[in-house]
Amino acid sequence: MTRTIPLLDSRDEVSQIDKSNVLGSIEMQASQIQQIWEEAQKIEVDAHFQEIQNVVVTGMGGSILGTHVIQSIFKQELKVPVIIAPDYTVPHFVNEKTLVIASSYSGGTEETLSAVADAQKKGAKIAGITSGGKLAEFLHQNNYPALIFDPIYNPCNQPRMALGYSIFGQMALFARAGVISIGEKEYTDALNMIAQVHLECGINVPQDKNPAKLLAFEMKELIPIIVAAEHLEGNAHVLANQINENSKTYSEFRIIPEMNHHLMEGLKFPESNEHNLFFFLVESDLYNKSVSRRFGLTQEVLEKHNIRVRTHQLTGKTKFEQSIEMMMQGAYTNYYLALLNNVDPAPIETVDWFKDQLKK
Repeated sequence: MTRTIPLLDSRDEVSQIDKSNVLGSIEMQASQIQQIWEEAQKIEVDAHFQEIQNVVVTGMGGSILGTHVIQSIFKQELKVPVIIAPDYTVPHFVNEKTLVIASSYSGGTEETLSAVADAQKKGAKIAGITSGGKLAEFLHQNNYPALIFDPIYNPCNQPRMALGYSIFGQMALFARAGVISIGEKEYTDALNMIAQVHLECGINVPQDKNPAKLLAFEMKELIPIIVAAEHLEGNAHVLANQINENSKTYSEFRIIPEMNHHLMEGLKFPESNEHNLFFFLVESDLYNKSVSRRFGLTQEVLEKHNIRVRTHQLTGKTKFEQSIEMMMQGAYTNYYLALLNNVDPAPIETVDWFKDQLKK
């Protein structure tokens, strides 16, 4: 049995490492959703915003995670293509029939500001979501629909921990443009699922009964590779991102069935793979039957190569519930992994250094 480390069960000890209160941001996800949901109802969007042929969302890092999740959850419901443009420009096809949504938590992301200016030159319909900064000024000055929020429920002030704001804020803008249909059911389902995961994975749940803490122990000192499919593709991206930034641990994500066509041949070498890799397979009874069968076979392949693998079955009854479930379980897991690594999960020193060098 895994040895109990008091640190993971003690708020006082945790706070000695988590100086920016990332835990508070995790625990306030429901409040983020409630706040942004209410504020989104006040936004006025002209009817001509529904006269579009495609949607482009421009943003970087944590500010664009919500779009990855939305793309996956609503893959079968999206009425027009949705493209992510994490760059200084938007695609050449952008025109007056394109809705461009600029997403920047801080409002000062240089790539996003450049891209939305490019979209304006191309005559696109523009909307945005931000907490302020130059993006808020740009949106106001041009009378574009703007969802500008005060991130009072994200005490660590890191974009990657503002998923409640990002996912539901963007969903509201998508709905106003007629791209998806959402309502009180999704809102209520999200809050209920978040409450459920808090009860299962929260800091007060002892380690031997806490799946997120136990999973963090399994990941420690290894390279976690998140594997998912279909409606959970975006969540796999989110979890790998948060493990990178919060746990300061190298991680990546892979998607089934695509990985079955190439990645498995790369497991033989280097021989150190069996000592370094940890595959986390997220399973769902809502997957296509052929996809579900691939998960079992993928596990067999990994075990034949003596590579550590862990499967996890989600319990949510709908694609949306499972997405929220994985989001919250993943948030707790990467948080506990940061504590096991004895690092404050909030600061991103290398990323900040990189940005400073670019400004010189």
